[in-house]
Amino acid sequence: MNRFDELASLVAVVEHGSFSAAAKRLDTAKSAVSRRITDLEARLGVRLLNRTTRRLGLTEPGRVLYERAVRILADWEEAEQLVSAESSRLSGPMKISTPLGFGLRYLGPVVAEFARANPDVRLEVDLSDREVDLVDEGFDMAIRIGKLADSSLVAKRLTTIDMVCAASPTYLAERGRPANPEELRDHKSLRYTLAKWGSTWRFKDQNGRMRQVRMKTALAANNGDHILQACTAGLGVALLPIFVAHEAIRAGHLEIILADYRVDSVGMFLVYPPGRYLSRRVRVFSEHMVEHFQEKAPWSDCPGGPCHESSGGGGSEASAVTR
Repeated sequence: MNRFDELASLVAVVEHGSFSAAAKRLDTAKSAVSRRITDLEARLGVRLLNRTTRRLGLTEPGRVLYERAVRILADWEEAEQLVSAESSRLSGPMKISTPLGFGLRYLGPVVAEFARANPDVRLEVDLSDREVDLVDEGFDMAIRIGKLADSSLVAKRLTTIDMVCAASPTYLAERGRPANPEELRDHKSLRYTLAKWGSTWRFKDQNGRMRQVRMKTALAANNGDHILQACTAGLGVALLPIFVAHEAIRAGHLEIILADYRVDSVGMFLVYPPGRYLSRRVRVFSEHMVEHFQEKAPWSDCPGGPCHESSGGGGSEASAVTR
């Protein structure tokens, strides 16, 4: 009986989604992985995994053991690196989730720089606007942008993202420029379906009073770049995060409207699974992200509206975030 191998097999099955994938990751036979999990369940007297034809999922005892096992394995890996001759070199797998638009625009060069400096780290980057389950899908970290609800996940704020109300010059020439939020009722809106505010847009005037308007949706999409393209094509007015809009604003393809009114900003966070001891490679990558986005974000010098103000502002770790 090798308890270390049993724990490693459990973690690999959870993080890679199947016995076959876990066996490949561990460089062993699928039957060996299955036997280790069966022996572990028999010795503990509990079921750790719910097995169906479509997927594997953790039971509640399985989740408790998995979270502890991840810590144990990370501690062991850390100890090995500290005493090895190449303790200064990072190594091992790291799986990261990032929103699609942000990942395509900004994450590639950051990941490439980290990978060049740490060639023994095996990086997997998942670009998607869906909210992944960090534990069930085996992610070490996720980049989340938005307002975060309470949960057991651990979040570190990287920076603050301003939201801007924008439209194309062509659209404004045809439909007119609204002078206040209430005049938006006469305009077509382009709605990002994953945004929490839905069809009700909220603004604060210079006196701090809330002004809200129910918008008529001309087009809705679950991707911010699709909304950006529709907006620059003159199809309507959109609320956009500045990291999506700033290049189009700088190029003159979009104009900020209602610049005297504020839309609540959102945060950019690094999110980690609960109860997990962060490996050294995850900590170093997190510091790498802070260097690139906390001090001076690439979009912080956008002219013409709230986006020209400082968007910095990191934060300490906190429990916050939906999966």
